Formats: sequence, structure tokens, C-alpha cells
Amino acid sequence: MAKGLFDCTGKVTLVTGGNGGIGLGFAMGVAKMGGDIAIWARNAEKNEAAAAALREAGAGRVETYQVDVASEEAIIDGYAKLLADFGRIDCVFANSGRASRSRSVLTLDSAEWHDLLAVNLHGAFFTLREGAKAMVARAEAGEPGGSLVYCGSLSMFHGIAGINNYAASKGGMGAAVRGMASELGKYEIRANSIAPGYIKTGIGGDGEMSPEMQARMAAVDAHFSAKTPIHRPGAIEDFEGIGAYLASDASRYHSGDTIVIDGGSLVHPPYAF
Repeated sequence: MAKGLFDCTGKVTLVTGGNGGIGLGFAMGVAKMGGDIAIWARNAEKNEAAAAALREAGAGRVETYQVDVASEEAIIDGYAKLLADFGRIDCVFANSGRASRSRSVLTLDSAEWHDLLAVNLHGAFFTLREGAKAMVARAEAGEPGGSLVYCGSLSMFHGIAGINNYAASKGGMGAAVRGMASELGKYEIRANSIAPGYIKTGIGGDGEMSPEMQARMAAVDAHFSAKTPIHRPGAIEDFEGIGAYLASDASRYHSGDTIVIDGGSLVHPPYAF
């Protein structure tokens, strides 16, 4: 395959939660441009299936690691293993996260608040921080550059009732990423967030769902599609392009941004015709 502008050959990209969903979509874009990929995720079977798909798509090298991204110690240890295997890191996509189990600010208890932030905020921050350290060391050795990417959400922009801890984690990391862009630019390291809209991640496919759940999900798809100018749910394949772009030198002057991938729903008010 001709890679051209988005060539990722020789570049190493880490994707947390890269064995499915948006993370796998991002990694697939890098793979199709010939990049090397490291996946951090806890399910060994899914890791191997994702690695096989990425190799088939054209990745130069793929390695998987079982890393608990809620643990700062595990993240630091994970980087030690990754750098021992690959010798460098060029792009980090902090994608791992979980949804809020809360449905109201009035019933959001401290355990749920802290458990979600441990992954979505603290884990994401430590993942990008440790990646940045490796990139800065490389820059100081004479090879500047690198790309830090965070998976945010539209809750960074909207007030969405009931998911206060989730929205706080996404908005907080969005601010942290902008700070990284400001501080690390002198090393030619760029930092950006992605804000997905409603995405069908492939988790819990139709074959795994009861007829009742399939009908419920079809109604959810129809609900969000009706509110989106591009009238369909997003798919993981919609993140291949942004993965190739942000991991490659094509994005070398693009930093401090939040890139919305939502079919236009953010700019489409609910009362629009």
C-alpha cells in the first residue's frame, strides 16, 4: 500500500484499551500506514485477536501487554517493558476508560467518583506523562517530536445529567492535554484530544445480545442518528484516519486541539430542522 503523507513506518504507537472499540480503530489506521503498535489491555485473548488483525492490516510489529491503567506503578512498569522491546515511543493514545455507573449527582457516592477517576483521569494522565518523559529524553538526545493523544468525549462540551464523574474526567484531561501542548512544544511534542460522538464500538455485537437487547439498541441507534447531521452511528473504522494522521508527521504542527469526530452532532442544536 502506498503510504505517502501518513506514513508511520518506524514509528511506535501505544494504544491503551487497543484491543477493541475506538482504540482498535485508531490502531488500525496506524497499522495500515506500516507503524509499529503496542497494546495495553487486560484481556489476553482479545489482545491476541487484535494483534493478529493489526498484523494482517500491515503493521510492522505488534506487541501486547496486560497493564492495569488504574495503577501508576503498573503504567511505569509497562513503559519499561515497552521501551525494552521497541526502544522508543512516538505516539501515545490514552484511550482506556470506563462509563459512569451513576445516574444522578444526588446519588453519586465517593467510591464511584474515585473509581472512575482512577482510570479516566489519573490513569490517562500518568500514561501520557510517562510517554512524554520518553519523548523528551529522545528529544534531548537529538531527535525531537512525538504525539500525545487523549480520548475525550462530547461531555467535555455539553452538560449531560447524571454522569458528573465521567464528564469531570474528560474535561479535566482535556485541560491537562492543552497544558501539555503548551509546555512540551519546545520539544516538538504535540498533544491533542479526540472527542467522539455516539459510536457503535462493536462491544456486545448483535450475536451476543438477546432479541430484546437488540431491539433496545436499535432504538438507541435510531435516537442518536436522528440527532446527527450524518444520519448514522459512528463506527470504529471512523477512527482509522485520525489515528494515521496523529501518529504520522502529517500532524507535526497540530497541537493543543480537541478534534471532534461526531458526524456533526455537536454543532447541530436539538431544535434544528
